[in-house]
Amino acid sequence: MTDQQLALQTIGEAQLIPEECIQPCPKDNVHVLGKLPEVLERPDPIVAVNRLQQRSG
Repeated sequence: MTDQQLALQTIGEAQLIPEECIQPCPKDNVHVLGKLPEVLERPDPIVAVNRLQQRSG
């Protein structure tokens, strides 16, 4: 998987998390939003984004 694909996959997963909070069924929104750092702070996407940033500037 390329750095771009990994970054896009991670962003896609992160975008789904807030959508869970607006679903009509009752949920623990604090728990749902707590998933966001779990997705965004994975080591592989962080490394991929850093490499992309270095390449672009």
